[in-house]
Amino acid sequence: MNNNIIITNNLTKIYHRGNEKVFALKNVTLSVTKGEFLAVIGPSGSGKTTLLNILGCFDRPTDGVYKLNGMEVNRLRESKLTKIRQEYIGFVFQQFYLLPTLTVKENIMLPLLFSKKKNFSFVDEIIEIVGLKDRRDHLPHQLSGGEMQRVAIGRALINRPSIILADEPTGNLDSSTAEIIYKLFQHLNQNGLTFIIATHNQELANKAHRIVHLRDGEIIKYEETMKRG
Repeated sequence: MNNNIIITNNLTKIYHRGNEKVFALKNVTLSVTKGEFLAVIGPSGSGKTTLLNILGCFDRPTDGVYKLNGMEVNRLRESKLTKIRQEYIGFVFQQFYLLPTLTVKENIMLPLLFSKKKNFSFVDEIIEIVGLKDRRDHLPHQLSGGEMQRVAIGRALINRPSIILADEPTGNLDSSTAEIIYKLFQHLNQNGLTFIIATHNQELANKAHRIVHLRDGEIIKYEETMKRG
């Protein structure tokens, strides 16, 4: 039985700068199994964000194949891609993107307003999971950076996604707060959630099951860690 939730084959993304072709991604072939914790590591400009944007159905490849749960998604209409994002994928970014006039609870439940699931009873459970029970009625300016990122994680979880994509999720946090966020990720991963995290931080990447090294849009190395159970 194939346990891959994500498969890419020769994924390529080209941008044009005048007459020049710029390869943001070049022939990226990758598979991710259900329940895996994968880190994508590389310097700025290596293609990490471009890869996550394509995996998250925010962008389309110039060439190659991307399959999510067996569906070849890169050929789907935009309306279908929006539905896939809502049903399968949660996003965590370096910037928190919280609405300043909404409380913790309101920010977390915001995606439900655009979803058919409307499972508002799940909000309190999410607040408990991310450890913000005592902050549920606070506004973003009343929170620490780590608390704001936990709100963002709660918002990513609210539609019960299969995959969490995180782009430099600890980039704006100090090392001790980053460790708290990663422990939360690991807890969620141990409960079956698939994680793909882009980072330039090798120490944090080492906490994943597997590391993909990107440079100039190409995979240059796969690295297994000792974290796989």
